[in-house]
Formats: sequence, C-alpha cells, structure tokens
Amino acid sequence: MKNINMIKFLLLPLILLSNFVYGQDSTTDTDSLDIKIGQMIMIGFNGTSLKDEDPIINEIKQGSVSGVVFFEKNIAESNSEIKLKQLTYGLQTLAPIPLFLAIDQEGGIVNRLKVKYGFPKSVTAAYLGELDNEDSTRFYAQLTAANLAGLGLNVNFAPVLDLASNPDNPIIARYGRAYSANPHIVAKNAGITIEEHKHFKVISVGKHFPGHGSSHGDTHLDMTDVTDTWNENELFPYDTLNKAGQLPAIMSAHIVNNNLDPEGLPGTLSKKILQGVLRKKLGFEGVVFSDDMQMHAITKYFGLEKSIELGINAGLDVIIYSNNIPNSEERTVKVVHDILRKLIENKKIPMSRINESYNRIMRLKKAYLYE
Repeated sequence: MKNINMIKFLLLPLILLSNFVYGQDSTTDTDSLDIKIGQMIMIGFNGTSLKDEDPIINEIKQGSVSGVVFFEKNIAESNSEIKLKQLTYGLQTLAPIPLFLAIDQEGGIVNRLKVKYGFPKSVTAAYLGELDNEDSTRFYAQLTAANLAGLGLNVNFAPVLDLASNPDNPIIARYGRAYSANPHIVAKNAGITIEEHKHFKVISVGKHFPGHGSSHGDTHLDMTDVTDTWNENELFPYDTLNKAGQLPAIMSAHIVNNNLDPEGLPGTLSKKILQGVLRKKLGFEGVVFSDDMQMHAITKYFGLEKSIELGINAGLDVIIYSNNIPNSEERTVKVVHDILRKLIENKKIPMSRINESYNRIMRLKKAYLYE
C-alpha cells in the first residue's frame, strides 16, 4: 500500500500536466458568469492538508475560486516539503481551470518557507539593494523561484516595488522589505527577480501600488494617509518594468493619497488610482491583485459588499481574502461569490468589468500555467 501511495504521489505532477495540456480547463464551459466570478476570488484557509469536509474542495471543483494563498499556518512542522507538495498538487488536480497558488516569499521577515521547516535561507530586499550586485540578486531570485516551482507554487507576491523613502516606515523599511530609496536600484533588482521567477514559470506580483514606502502607518491595522509624503518617483519602478514588458501583475495598496484621489479612497478601491494612474497613465495591461481585503484599513471603514463593489469597479481583477488577519471576520468563497453575483445582477458592477478581468486572468494563466 505504501508503494502504491508513493507511485501516486510521484505521478501527480504528470497527471497535473496532462490535465493542463489536454484541456481540463474546459474552455467551452468557462464563459458562464459563475466561472468568471470565481476567477476573481482568491482565498486562504487553515490547515496543512485537505479534508473531505473542507468547503474549498467543492468550491475548487465547481470553478468558484481562482486561487489559494498560503501562509505559515499551511506549512507542516515535519516533512514540510512533501506535505506542501501533496497539498498544492492535490488542489490543482481538483480544478477545472489551473489555480493560482500564491505565497508571500519576499525573503527576510516576510518569509513563509522558513529554514526551521527545512527550506533554503532567504535574505531581505534591503540587503540585496545595498549590495546592488546583479549576481547576488539573481542567485537568491533563482533559489526562491526554483523552490516555489518545485513545491507547486506558481505566484509569488513579490518583489516589493516600494521605495524605502521613510526609514521609520513600520511595515516596509523597518523590515527591510524595500530594495532601496533609490527608484533605479529598486527597478533594477526587481527586474532581475521577476526575470528569474519567469524562467521557472512563477508569476511575480509587484507591490504595493501606487507606493507604500513613505507611509507612517500599517494598513494591516488602520487607514494610512500618504498625501503629504508620497512622491511621483514612487511610480518609477512600475513604469520602468512595465515598459520593459517585465511586469505581469501588481498588488494594490490600501493607502490614501488625496493627490491621486481627492475623494480619499484607498488605492485598492480607487478608480482614479487603478484606472487613471495605473491603466491610463502607465499603460499597464496585466492583472491587478488586491492586497488582503481583510486588512483593517478596509474593514474598519467599508463593509464587505461596499468594498467589493468599489474595488471591482475601480479595476481590481482578483480580490484576496487570506483569513489570516487577527481580529478579522472569516470570509468564505461562497459569501464573496454570492455578493459579487448580486452586485452584477443589480447593475452595480457592469458585466464589462467582469469580462475585462476574466480575460486578463485567463491570459496570465495561459502564459504561465498551461505550458
């Protein structure tokens, strides 16, 4: 029995590949509204293995979810690598459309795959930015990307494109998450990192647009206003990488910037920022992931339904509910899916927005997950 189980485990990658190649995506069925809505939802869940009673199993089978985001809570303390592979491949084999399987593996503090679980050592972006050495950045990017790909993870919420402009920033500079205060150094090292991830078919998501580096607050905890501290050069890494064709996706920031949006909406919910600045000014055509919609910068000031309505209309393509934020109400795929469908049916979100996002998401998946 052990030998049979081992053979099954070893064959999982081949089964997964055949599903992608031979059309388990069922493209003739993917034009239904429920599937399109599902492709816009990413969820986090508890546990290091799948159980038959887990709702996410049927939700994935039905195509009601686009992807899963992983945290340290999903990493088993023993046999970590094998168990995580079993989990990622198990999830993928359930899906009619390949899943985004995402993680925040920036390096340093923001590092889910820790040495104590048997994974390679990582370094901070600040360390690499200070070295500003192409070989060093490339080495660590290759190490990270190869590790993710081997584990079945295909999205990295990195690199950070924020500038370390405020050394007292409680969430960016303090943890060494930004390469530098110099936008040229940020763009250079981020570009190398994205390039190496692409070699391993791992999607890089640059964050946090339009720039979190000058903030004095933490959007995990409350609203943060950068109106008086944000600078135009914070767009430089996004603009540079986008023009070079190196930026497949970005993640929004929950920061308020009245210079970019006089209504004071946070970037994640702002049409002026996501459509006006990102799409029109910078010409970005990739996928926009929200930062975690359960962070208190959103939940304290906007209800669940209103934040979904504003966010999708603003230009979000994938909305993320990690179920990993302390003192935040748990969100399920069904609840989010039902709200999105109701908003569409009530004409509060136009079908054109759903189609735009669906097409972007499928282009990205086909570029990275189907080959």
